[in-house]
Amino acid sequence: MQSMLNQRSERLLKTLVELYIADGQPVGSRTLAMASGLDLSSASIRNMLSDLEAMGLVAAPHTSAGRIPTSRGYRLFVDRLLTVSPLESDAVRELESGLQPDSPQRLVHAASSLLSELTHFAGVVLTPQRSDVAFRQVEFLRLSERRVLLILVTLDGDVQNHLLQTARDYAPGELVEAGNFLNQHYAGQGMIGIAHRLETELAGIKRDITELMSAAIDFGRQSIRSSAESVMISGGNNLLHVRDLSENMTRLRELFDVFEHKTELLGLLNQSRGAQGVSLYIGDESGVITLDECSVVTAPYRINGQVVGTLGVIGPTRMAYERVIPIVDITARLVSNALSYGE
Repeated sequence: MQSMLNQRSERLLKTLVELYIADGQPVGSRTLAMASGLDLSSASIRNMLSDLEAMGLVAAPHTSAGRIPTSRGYRLFVDRLLTVSPLESDAVRELESGLQPDSPQRLVHAASSLLSELTHFAGVVLTPQRSDVAFRQVEFLRLSERRVLLILVTLDGDVQNHLLQTARDYAPGELVEAGNFLNQHYAGQGMIGIAHRLETELAGIKRDITELMSAAIDFGRQSIRSSAESVMISGGNNLLHVRDLSENMTRLRELFDVFEHKTELLGLLNQSRGAQGVSLYIGDESGVITLDECSVVTAPYRINGQVVGTLGVIGPTRMAYERVIPIVDITARLVSNALSYGE
């Protein structure tokens, strides 16, 4: 199909896609005759549009004589006709200042937010997979009778709080004793390894505080399982203001259902982990039915050269690809540098 397009057809398609992305209105033959720079009559333009339509590259909405690009038209445009623009310096500075080496969790959260802010679409990040997490400090605070707040600080600076409902009331001294024991004997070790050691060592520990220590380790292990592979989404509400999507509220609700349950997004983001750079899924290319009116732009990010996750943007098929693609690409590179720097 692509080989059937001559230079004039390609130029016409490129002009049509660019005009449609810019204002969202079906593009007519008279507009194309003026904007494309082709020395052709409106009748000749209409004939070329008919050929593009027959190839499945453009379509004519029922309410207009103009044409709009199809998913196949966008794909050809991106693969062969797109000129990617250098990202403006203000946006680069915003990314660099917002993606400083820090806790991996806070860093990927910042990446998701920045992707959303810069594109005005939804920013998504597949968080790094973790097989085990080492803790720096554990602290127990009494809130009331039989209610204790567990504070767990990981080695990478992530702070997790958890409310424990205990079998009995604990005195402040007992809470300090339990925290001190864990910090002195196990700080810097992974939760899974600690759990195995505790199974054999609890017999030698004062039985009154073993409940607290077991609860702390169980919570740490649960946190590892829940964060081993998850999708972080920022700016989903931005899509409420995208006319192409908001006009179909049923489909928009289905889209937010995908955001909430995340399973299909998880599969899509995992699929792009093996890419060398930016991946682009237009319409039904994602394999997720609910995203057939969306485009997903993703890129993997690394720690010291090893891929640990992916990040990207979800928006309408009518997006400024020449700007969104470099935003995703640069964000992935900056996240990789920050995570590697922090190792």
